[in-house]
Amino acid sequence: MVARLTVILFILVCLEAGILLTLLPWISDWGNNVLLIYVVDITGFDLLDTVVDSGWFRGAVTGLGVFNLLVAFWEIAHFSRSVEELEAADAAASRQTERK
Repeated sequence: MVARLTVILFILVCLEAGILLTLLPWISDWGNNVLLIYVVDITGFDLLDTVVDSGWFRGAVTGLGVFNLLVAFWEIAHFSRSVEELEAADAAASRQTERK
């Protein structure tokens, strides 16, 4: 049961991260956030603002989001196998502690 919940939680985290990383750079005010302005003011690294606001950086973040979505869909497709592997690893770990 714990293995099933672990895999389900992992799938949900991957889906959420994937959706956020895919959409957020394009629908939000990506270049004007308080944290970025604060970091640029503290470090004096003005190029950071330009890099984060550039299209290629947004594309890289979107690519990371798409990768997270692919991992989530792969885990959904191989749900039972992932649960079996986690249960086997848990059984092996419990046998290892029993021997000690």
